[in-house]
Amino acid sequence: MTDPRIEQYARLLVDRSIGAQAGWQVLVSTTTEARPLAQALSRLLAERGAYALTRIHFGALYPVDLDWIEAAPEEIARTLPPLEQELVDRVDASIWVHAPEAGRDPDTAEARRAMRIHGLAYRARGRAGTMPHVRCDFPCAAFAEHAGVSLAEYEDVFYDACLRDWDAERQRMEPVLERFDRAAEVRLIAPGTDLVFSLDGRHGEIDDGHLNVPGGEVFYCPVEESLEGKVTFGDVSELVQDVRLRFRGGEVVESSAGLGEELVRQALATDDGARRMGEFGIGCNDGISRPMRNVLFDEKMAGTIHLALGDGFPQLGGRNRSDLHWDLVLDMRRGGEIRCDGECVQRDGEWLL
Repeated sequence: MTDPRIEQYARLLVDRSIGAQAGWQVLVSTTTEARPLAQALSRLLAERGAYALTRIHFGALYPVDLDWIEAAPEEIARTLPPLEQELVDRVDASIWVHAPEAGRDPDTAEARRAMRIHGLAYRARGRAGTMPHVRCDFPCAAFAEHAGVSLAEYEDVFYDACLRDWDAERQRMEPVLERFDRAAEVRLIAPGTDLVFSLDGRHGEIDDGHLNVPGGEVFYCPVEESLEGKVTFGDVSELVQDVRLRFRGGEVVESSAGLGEELVRQALATDDGARRMGEFGIGCNDGISRPMRNVLFDEKMAGTIHLALGDGFPQLGGRNRSDLHWDLVLDMRRGGEIRCDGECVQRDGEWLL
């Protein structure tokens, strides 16, 4: 029997996240692991009078053709086929669904980088705000394995976080947006962290299920040259732990990690923009009760913040460009403070607004 939550989830993506209209051509990129969702999306798009342009791949970390990327010469492995790029440039909306297959990680760092570049190419128009686009997941065995829970437990957390009253969630996040929109300077204080940056002249955005699913964050692009101080991220992934970064003039000048230091070094070497921050996000989703080792969820968890190395958002005033956008999550619920212009607005993950 098909889980009825899949149909509810598909309706959220089609009707709220992209607002599909008759005649639209909608790109749906996912993997074989998400077949039930892909089929539901196709049916719903058809009912709305829209075209489904479905791209189904074989369970890689991102919904791209990993087999082609690994076999292609390096000079073309990082590029979309010209005809596919033309399609990406012309579609009316896109839905990007992560659903990896266990054990389908790329064999090399170069393949991982190429996959990331392909992903950015598919999502570039949505990230720039020039068309409706949503990035989301489908609950599958690989995600549950990473989280250390059964698939049934993962599905329950997943749907609790996604299938929410998003109009009410937006209202709940608006005071956070209003306070940070007024802030010239933000300071983050936590164990191993004392970081200051400017939001002066920058405005934020609420993700209420239109950009990512789950939504539940308020996010900004810090003034690129303003970051000063240090920050420590704990449980980044199974391969990367205890990342410590020091910023001077907005750029990472020192980095280390308890585990995965070489992966951090490779990420920072992606390009000139990879050593700067493209995003500051504030998690507000109360439906996420515990870290899932899935950044799309963990960055939305209430009581956390996240900083993304690399590419920023032009629609928010971000000027940093990079092939990297690496979200790193910091749990503020144990000894953390967020200060706006010297005023403590959050302590231990609880708002003081």
